[in-house]
Amino acid sequence: MVPTLIAHAGAAADPDNRDAYRVSLRAALAAGWVRLRGGGSSLDAVQATIEALEDDPLLNAGRGSALTEVGTVECDASIMEGEHLAAGAVGAVSGVPNPIRLARRVMEDGRQVLLVGDGAIAFARQHGVPLCEPGELVTARQRARLAERLAGEPGPGSARRHAGAAAGPGGGTVGAVAIDGRGLVTAGTSTGGAVGKRSGRVGDSALVGCGTYADNRLGGVSTTGHGEAFIRTVLAKTALDILLDLDDPELACQVALDVVREDGRGDGGLVLLDWRGRLGWAHSTPFMPVGWCLPGAPEPILAF
Repeated sequence: MVPTLIAHAGAAADPDNRDAYRVSLRAALAAGWVRLRGGGSSLDAVQATIEALEDDPLLNAGRGSALTEVGTVECDASIMEGEHLAAGAVGAVSGVPNPIRLARRVMEDGRQVLLVGDGAIAFARQHGVPLCEPGELVTARQRARLAERLAGEPGPGSARRHAGAAAGPGGGTVGAVAIDGRGLVTAGTSTGGAVGKRSGRVGDSALVGCGTYADNRLGGVSTTGHGEAFIRTVLAKTALDILLDLDDPELACQVALDVVREDGRGDGGLVLLDWRGRLGWAHSTPFMPVGWCLPGAPEPILAF
């Protein structure tokens, strides 16, 4: 099997900031590709790629996450491998600079798939996952975005505020999918969620089948966009089901987005890697940074 890695930096990315996204995504892909190129597992490659994206304050994941309506960071993340359909996820966690690392540890523990809030933080402490003061993940940029969002809404009962819509330009979930030399498919997704979301809200990025899915028989998917719409349509798994019928990764992504826009009433994007290593991606938003690594390519390839 030929190792392959694809990643995205969010369907709500700012099209006026392309150069910064090129730097961020190229560095993250390089971090993951080092693992794959050296014969490592797709699990390690996906985790390394996403951790690099979480560490970048430009992006809406880990450091630089979007803020809740009360000005705090609450992150969601999940990771899944396609051989045993093993998965781990965390939701609404604060003070976790790399939620994807915590999700991986939940998966490896094997007693549960999803941990949220204080229970997830207690698990992190028990298993040596690095934590930080919650305020360290808050950036001035995201404070400004929250203030702008709240100023434009009619009041605390606004349906818009709690709808979970994708963050506006300058934000967006991050994710990656990889296949390694022995054919193991892994997918992962991480996010700070929607700007001004209600505290305690968990979106699709923490839910296996919605924001992340991997199955060695089909492939892997990571999504980004309107979380509630992706939950209603189980978008990541739906995309792979469509792939099974169409046998075309790019077309499967496009059809999956048609489904979510019609049935889930939401916008966003996704990246897909099938079991053969073929790539696909699509988005219904103005801009979604996507890049990938292939054997023989001297450096990551960016599609923007």
